[in-house]
Amino acid sequence: MNVVPDIQTLGFTADGGLGARARIGLIVLQSDQTLEHEFATLLRRKDVAVYHARIPNEMEVTCGTLRKMEADLPAAAELLPPAFEFGAIGYCCTSGATMIGEARVDSILSKAHPKAKITNPLTACKAALQALKVKKIALITPYAPEVTTEMRDNLAAAGFEVNAIGTFNQSDDFKVARISSDSILAAVKEVGRRDDCDGVFVSCTSLRALPIIAEAEEALGKPVLSSNQVTAWHLARLAGLRDSVAGAGMLFHTQLKPQD
Repeated sequence: MNVVPDIQTLGFTADGGLGARARIGLIVLQSDQTLEHEFATLLRRKDVAVYHARIPNEMEVTCGTLRKMEADLPAAAELLPPAFEFGAIGYCCTSGATMIGEARVDSILSKAHPKAKITNPLTACKAALQALKVKKIALITPYAPEVTTEMRDNLAAAGFEVNAIGTFNQSDDFKVARISSDSILAAVKEVGRRDDCDGVFVSCTSLRALPIIAEAEEALGKPVLSSNQVTAWHLARLAGLRDSVAGAGMLFHTQLKPQD
């Protein structure tokens, strides 16, 4: 017969747990290889906790496959426990938010997390451009022309002039994550040097743009934004964090405009 050992019951005190300053939730694409790595640089600070859920997606990036993610978005949102009391939650796909629609993404996430503030890379990009007072931009994407055009049209409808566009023209999300940071830097310098562009937006959370932002801004003398950078910034500001981050570009020394 097994003898139950003497087990001492220990006393303890409880605190508020991780994330005393802010708890941030992320819905990350199943195929994304970059976002979590870059967010660790952008949001790693005392008393800030970041939690991730993954959403299924197809490796081929087309308008149709991106729209399919809408069906799985409610379940992905529910994987982030409401009991965590998130201050802000982001659906982390720029092209997905473009195809599904920012309002629809907001509605789905808000239903699961009514107290959290919601964003996505496209909404965050617009907030960042407004905060930096940039209206004329160059757009760089890895996408096929049909996806790139949809994003251009969305930004134009929001009042931004997209005066230069460059794309790596890749539909395979695995390959997108393998585009080198040096290639991204060269593209930003080439497309963003035009006088009719006051800033550059590098779209796609899979692109490894964060390491080159500071160098690109110094070379061009204008703001350079990326999907991961703007999303992390917007989530931080929505959650009440006002911290600057060295090396993360002009944006991380900027606060939200009051109406945002």
